[in-house]
Amino acid sequence: MKCSIPKGTRDFLPTEMARRNYIFDTIRQVFRNFAFEPIETPSLENLSTLMGKYGEEGDKLLFKVLNSGDFMRDVDFSQDYHKVAPQICERGLRYDLTVPFARFVVQHRDEIAFPFRRYQLQPVWRADRPQKGRYREFYQCDADMIGSPSLLNELELVQMIDEVFRRLDIAVTVKINNRKILAGIANMIGAPDKLVDITVAIDKLDKIGLDQVRAELRERGLNDGQIAALDPIFSLTGSADDKLARMRTLFDGDAVGLAGVDELTALFGYIRDAAIQCNVEMDLTLARGLNYYTGAIFEVKAHNVQIGSICGGGRYDNLTGIFGMPDVSGVGISFGADRIYDVMTELGKFPANLSQSAQVLFINFGPREQVYCVQAAARLRAAGVATLIYPDAAKMKKQMEFANRKQIPFVVFVGDNEIATDSLTVKNMQTGEQQTLPMDQAVGMLAEMRC
Repeated sequence: MKCSIPKGTRDFLPTEMARRNYIFDTIRQVFRNFAFEPIETPSLENLSTLMGKYGEEGDKLLFKVLNSGDFMRDVDFSQDYHKVAPQICERGLRYDLTVPFARFVVQHRDEIAFPFRRYQLQPVWRADRPQKGRYREFYQCDADMIGSPSLLNELELVQMIDEVFRRLDIAVTVKINNRKILAGIANMIGAPDKLVDITVAIDKLDKIGLDQVRAELRERGLNDGQIAALDPIFSLTGSADDKLARMRTLFDGDAVGLAGVDELTALFGYIRDAAIQCNVEMDLTLARGLNYYTGAIFEVKAHNVQIGSICGGGRYDNLTGIFGMPDVSGVGISFGADRIYDVMTELGKFPANLSQSAQVLFINFGPREQVYCVQAAARLRAAGVATLIYPDAAKMKKQMEFANRKQIPFVVFVGDNEIATDSLTVKNMQTGEQQTLPMDQAVGMLAEMRC
């Protein structure tokens, strides 16, 4: 049979995993520095947990999992698909980490202290059409605060975005909007019942362009006058303060829209005081298509790379209410590890030595030398040096070619003289320099040079 994997999924070779772990470790350390705690949730969730939380289009992208056992024996397949599906599929692969987190909070409410800060680095699945930067299985790195409506939480999310991408050396722009402002816009054009339709369409602006967005709005039931009334919003320019001042005038008398303006005014004030280094701007066309957002929303775009957002998130006021725990406000962000990987690869941002699995290779000359090598390797490993003994007494050329292919920086030779004098002969594979040193001195030198 031909070996293959499903479209939209990938295998990762050791070099790729070393780079991915560099991203994960960087993000995890920033999360920990901001006092977030780790959790994990299952890959499978009940479909009742997932369905209806992501909007109509999101529901279509859920991977549903067939029930196990003799589950189809009593199913009438002449029924409509929507009636059959719940009988044969009760579970699905998680679409994101936020909805399962809301379920987690409700289920474990007596075991956690509020406000609760969690981080989570796990894969999610979407039945999307695979393309550059878009996969069916991919990792999200989430951080959420739940149980507090304070805008200081939004500030900390921006600070974490700034810190993560500073450490990864990626120049980014953080785009911010507020779903209350979008609701105010819907009210302003006389289409308050079309908020979801407006946000779903506007969210595609970068992908399909303004003309196609207008066409989709028309298909979703907005008339030409309402669509035309959105044009000044699409074309509004200036600083965040300029845009907010203009929106405050447009929203005169609209409590929801003005609440969004007030929240962003406060948030941008916090951001200025915090001396954020990356570029931060207000984008009135930012919508974030997920239905559960209710306040500030974020997206992050990398400079000099043609790819979608590499980080996003927002405020959700009552997501836990769906599971029976109302009036609990949360806010969070999600770093897209796979897109960040693609950006760093294209920009050449990974450190050069990440793929080194071993720092020292012991050449294997035979059984007698192996005993000494095992003891010396144990000392190096105890000193924190990644050490490998070639497993077979193969020809020297083969072992040295292996060292070169694996880019191992140091090779150690052990023969009769080294055993007799309790020493090691160390060769620097980059410079070609070779020296014989007493065991303690050789271990100390290699430990000092391991980074």
